[in-house]
Amino acid sequence: MKNQLRVVHFVTAFARHEDDVITPWLGEFLLALKKNGVGVSVMAPSYKGLADSMWRGIAIHRFRYAPKPLETLTHDETAPDRLSRRPWFALLLPGFVLGGMLAAWRIARERPNVIHVHWPVPNGLFGAAARLFSLGRVRVVSTFYSAELSWIRHRIPILIPFLKWTVTSADAVTAISTATATEVKRFGAVEVHVVPLPAGVPSERLVAAKAVSASRTSRPGDGGIPQEVLFVGRLVERKGVEVLVRAVARLAPHHPIRLKVVGDGEWRGRIMEVVEELSADEFVELAGRVTEEELAEAYQSADVFALPAVFDSKGDTEGLGVVLIEALCAGIPVVGANAGGIPDIVVDGKTGWLVPPGDDEELARVLAEVLDSPGEARRRVQAGIEHVRARFAPDRVAEAYVRCYQTAVSKRSRGRTGDSRS
Repeated sequence: MKNQLRVVHFVTAFARHEDDVITPWLGEFLLALKKNGVGVSVMAPSYKGLADSMWRGIAIHRFRYAPKPLETLTHDETAPDRLSRRPWFALLLPGFVLGGMLAAWRIARERPNVIHVHWPVPNGLFGAAARLFSLGRVRVVSTFYSAELSWIRHRIPILIPFLKWTVTSADAVTAISTATATEVKRFGAVEVHVVPLPAGVPSERLVAAKAVSASRTSRPGDGGIPQEVLFVGRLVERKGVEVLVRAVARLAPHHPIRLKVVGDGEWRGRIMEVVEELSADEFVELAGRVTEEELAEAYQSADVFALPAVFDSKGDTEGLGVVLIEALCAGIPVVGANAGGIPDIVVDGKTGWLVPPGDDEELARVLAEVLDSPGEARRRVQAGIEHVRARFAPDRVAEAYVRCYQTAVSKRSRGRTGDSRS
């Protein structure tokens, strides 16, 4: 189509093959944009020499930055995490920057309408370069995810001027949550569009979720069969899993209960220490990484889902908590910490329950309340699914971003006033 909006997404990682589970929400988002008539493609760093390919009809371009065996700075884990554990990976950064700049030149030659920069540190540099190389014809939309903001602020503050530049030089700025938008404004943005991550589940599944939740029944807590609390996610400090272990340990003596923790990560050892300290191994299961089938079974058997996020030693917390959406779509009542972007999903008293971060006593009280109130739990799940459909469904997110792209393309001045929520 002659007037079709064309957008290149510059990302730090993308699915390496059809069955790769990395960033599923991004794939759903791109497919929804395509369904909305937007021409989409992806630019991402290579992984062990991975070349250009197609993913479900979307062109995926890769830029090389090192010999094949060394191209592991991204994908397996986040670049900041890899650099913090293996500082020698910093030797790959000059090649990464050079490869990214060549990718920006390649994008500029194709002249899309917009380059959508995900994780603007460092990708904001490549977005600005593409705009420069195109003589201003390519517009830049930058999306912030929270973690990069705290990482720069606490770990490498020397890059704060660069961060401010990426914020103020973009033609449009978006943030995945209200809390993240507030943080972005501290670095110079005046107008920030709050557009969440898509749910990571197809829209048709969201339509069916209400029927699932209505037919779901919880095990009674007095029947001798333990009710199950579920956590799913990476085992890192900011998830607060040890707080959840302590809360369940408070309940266990007088409430048949089990906790299943699905996922793995650097904080596993610390969680195991807490389990041993509380002699909680009889009612806490650290399941580690599981298959898709096993994960589906875990959701099916859970009576409540908890994400008790905390502020970690770097001041970071949960950017949004998309896993809460997955739980709601499985018909499970959700409990989250009142931190980061979680309140954008868990509206206390309406779509779930919120607790103060780090307060295991209050978390125990709320978990007991949820488990003892199946009718109220179902009501909040139903409201939660409606909330997800209205704000987090991939098609709704795509529509919001189309408006952002159109704003960036039509922009003629740098003046920014007010705050816009898409």
